[in-house]
Amino acid sequence: MAELSERDLVEIEREAVDLATMAGAQITAALGRTLAVRYKSEAEDVQHLRDPVSEVDEDVEARIRDRVASLFPGQDVLGEESEERPGRDHDVVWAIDPIDGTANFVNGFPIFAASIGVLHRGVPVVGAVWCSTSHALRSGVYHARRGGRLSFESDVFEPVLNPVVRRRLIGLGKGADAEGLPGDVRRTGSAAVECAFTAAGLLAATRIETPNIWDVAGGFPLLEAAGAAIRVDTGNGWQGFDGFMVEGGADGETDLRHWRGRVVAGTREIVDALCRRSD
Repeated sequence: MAELSERDLVEIEREAVDLATMAGAQITAALGRTLAVRYKSEAEDVQHLRDPVSEVDEDVEARIRDRVASLFPGQDVLGEESEERPGRDHDVVWAIDPIDGTANFVNGFPIFAASIGVLHRGVPVVGAVWCSTSHALRSGVYHARRGGRLSFESDVFEPVLNPVVRRRLIGLGKGADAEGLPGDVRRTGSAAVECAFTAAGLLAATRIETPNIWDVAGGFPLLEAAGAAIRVDTGNGWQGFDGFMVEGGADGETDLRHWRGRVVAGTREIVDALCRRSD
């Protein structure tokens, strides 16, 4: 496939925003009702249950898949809830997390997101993340395309930072050491929210310990549009991010579904401090 043109990117961004908005509306409509919930990691005792999946996760992903198939036939879709791959060898991949922060969602804790990331040959080129709350104290979609500017809903968004605030907030993943960091630590329970909030300046930086590709694919274009530093560690130490790549194993497997890595993003000073941690 040829390189994506600016016109292509504008169209993809517009459709990604529509899909994220649709997902947000479906999620919002489900609030307050009793949902069917299962767990990916079943256990003998409640303490060790992991990774809840609600009926809404599955319904939202199915609707997004149908829309992508209709609008961009042949392009691939990589979703959290289904392993169906309509275009495994296509250069364009839609990485979907229908609800990032499902544990928050099923418990009624109002911080979660729907994330749409579009990759071209492994490089994130468009991101649209619907967040249940935002800098404006309301839900909405943060979005950007490669080479473009960060937007919130229909408006270009420029973070406004208060210069008298000397200790900003840092998103820190589970198990990471907070001691000595140049800021106060928060944990939202959603990698997509933390990417969006870092791009918007609500967090100075975030460190995400165990994301899957769909957790961060929608957030990376937002971070790049905001000028944030992004580093990943896929087993060879912290490196600047230039795309999602999976080295083939013994069977030559290079499926992006199997990408694993730690992520640090935000202001360069705090990113440096977070990457220096040995944990």
